[in-house]
Amino acid sequence: MLVVTDVDIRFERRTLGNGLDVIAHEDRRVPIVAVNVWYRVGSRNERPGRTGFAHLFEHLMFEGSANHDASYFRPLQEAGGQLNGSTSADRTNYWEVVPTSAVDLALWMESDRMGYLLPALTGERFETQRDVVLNERRQSYENRPYGMAFMALSAGLYPPDHPYHWATIGSADDIGAMRLEDVQAFYQTYYHPANASLAIAGDLAADRAFELAERYFGELRSGPRPARPQAQGAALAGDERLVLEDRVELPRLYLAWHSPALFEPGDAEMDLLADLLAAGKTSRLYRRLVYENRVAVDVSAFQHSRELASAFFVAATAAPGRTLTELGALIDAELGRLAGDGPLDPEVERVTAQAEAQFVYRLQTVGGKADQLNAYNVLRGDPGSFAADLARYRQATSATLRETAARFLPLDCRVSLSVVPRGQLAHALAGSSPVSVS
Repeated sequence: MLVVTDVDIRFERRTLGNGLDVIAHEDRRVPIVAVNVWYRVGSRNERPGRTGFAHLFEHLMFEGSANHDASYFRPLQEAGGQLNGSTSADRTNYWEVVPTSAVDLALWMESDRMGYLLPALTGERFETQRDVVLNERRQSYENRPYGMAFMALSAGLYPPDHPYHWATIGSADDIGAMRLEDVQAFYQTYYHPANASLAIAGDLAADRAFELAERYFGELRSGPRPARPQAQGAALAGDERLVLEDRVELPRLYLAWHSPALFEPGDAEMDLLADLLAAGKTSRLYRRLVYENRVAVDVSAFQHSRELASAFFVAATAAPGRTLTELGALIDAELGRLAGDGPLDPEVERVTAQAEAQFVYRLQTVGGKADQLNAYNVLRGDPGSFAADLARYRQATSATLRETAARFLPLDCRVSLSVVPRGQLAHALAGSSPVSVS
């Protein structure tokens, strides 16, 4: 069994005059350096009717800037590097892992798109990438089996004006209605030094890292840090039953609850409950639904931790000839038993060990450490939150997990979504209302 005795990722942090946070972590074991930038912007910074901007920039930021008006992939890959980016509701991230000899190139390119993207953002480039995003939406959501389910769940969990009501990729109508001037204004609001955090980890002395950060980013003009979005109320009055028709062969049942926000009390326990319920063949729901009763072909559970509010999901696909009603009854029985009796000590030991292992795996590369330093800096205000984060999981007990399940997983206050083959509404849970997602 993996036993993590101590977590100590040494780092230094400074803030440049323009507001850019810079975090340096020195690791000389391998001649590579990770350059990692987090912007404090995601889909939660959008508003109804104006969604999809943050994700669009995940594409635009790789297409060229004033002093490198071409794809960002080729020069870094030719130098032996890897790079990518991602967008969530709460943040946007861009990263490179390069040989030490190419760190200047990576930092120069990151700084150029942070400060000088707009001169290269032509109408043609904007329209091309907007079409790419619309095609991605069709492939990854609209034409993918069960691909619209989480959009339906988010719409059921949160009211229309809540920052988590819409998907990160945005509404197809909103994406199509974007104008170039809207995109330019979004960039000027959110993509500047005071709204960003830069982590440099690997084969580079900390003093050298700060020197390079000042050289490449110090001259960039800043702007005011946007106010943190405040979530409106999001509560469920009971068991809200929805049904979504899709091009699928087997019905699937999704259950969703409101749960504690990221790093709030109960968030770690919900993570552990998800593993206890559905991680691996010894988990409670897999054993009950798939192995013993054979009513499902798969089952999953996860805590979707986010900064303003979180949600907990359980999903199970019915086996041929079995019904979602059968699945729902067995899931409820296991949830009721968990909330009533709590998990056994060996179960707690198993999921705690899994959490520790996942924690360590995230830190096994300089890229992983750079990303985690940035995550803690942006989301907690302290890059050195490793030990405190891990402690949340170690403090869980059978009693605290039982109390958390009883409090946050009630059987009568959730969203129950049946995804059924088209024309087969009778396969949905009784009392389900059709839902339309766009």
